Amino acid sequence: MRRYAFTMLELVFVIVVMGILSKFGAEFLAQAYNGFIFSKINNELQVKSESAVEQIAARLQFRIKASVAARNPNDNNPATNFKSPIDINSADRDKYSILEWVGLANDSFRGTTTPLWSGIVDINPSLALGNTTLISPQTNTTAVDSMIQSLSSSGTTINDAAIYFVGSLSNVKNGFGWSGTAHEAMHPIKANSSHPNWLVADNNFSGVDVYEYYQLSWSAYAVGMNDWNATGNNTGTLRLWYDYRPWDGDIYSDGNSSVIAENVSTFQYNEVGSILKIQVCTKSDIGGYSLCKEKTVY
Repeated sequence: MRRYAFTMLELVFVIVVMGILSKFGAEFLAQAYNGFIFSKINNELQVKSESAVEQIAARLQFRIKASVAARNPNDNNPATNFKSPIDINSADRDKYSILEWVGLANDSFRGTTTPLWSGIVDINPSLALGNTTLISPQTNTTAVDSMIQSLSSSGTTINDAAIYFVGSLSNVKNGFGWSGTAHEAMHPIKANSSHPNWLVADNNFSGVDVYEYYQLSWSAYAVGMNDWNATGNNTGTLRLWYDYRPWDGDIYSDGNSSVIAENVSTFQYNEVGSILKIQVCTKSDIGGYSLCKEKTVY
């Protein structure tokens, strides 16, 4: 019985077919792998960018709208290193990379069943108490104090808080203490243990235009990238600073900070009236991909 081997023609044909299959098969596998990697990177960047934007927007939602300021972290002169975001031109926007605002004490305003501070001043009875005290009906400063101490990590109490009268004339430069000196719009208060609905002025309310509605705050907030490596380049770490009080002369670096996101290529903001638009772009170390998310905060 004879057994025949492949002929030379058959061998050549097999080699050619295998070469064709290996060429296109390798390309197909490479494309499939690249598609998987791109999809993975895209999903990760989507999640990181959106999470960062939502975290910032959640804080900005409960801001005192007149207090929003933009700071230049590389300018050590407190008289010039901050501006209202509206006043920053496009050429200087990268310099003013820190966005700051005074946040109202939303957690203590919501309380459990009723607000812990009402946001209302009973003006006529307050007049009888002189220039040092305001009566705020349905406010429980004892409960507010407990809430602030629970949320703060630095021993902050209601005696470190301040109120802002809604409707009062104020500007960013002198109104909130960003320069470390004037805080015409923010009025530090203290509690009276005998009268939980009394707001006692740190000094007095003499010469202050008192309005019926107020907002209470115990902390300012800042967002931006201010971490630098040994070569002088930004590390791309986006941070939130909190638990500091500009009306007491604090600046954002005096507060605590937490990381919002890493590998951030861009953090931008724009203000139109009382509306803020924020954008966060995150990048990948693989392939140089970058993805941006933005949100408008009213």
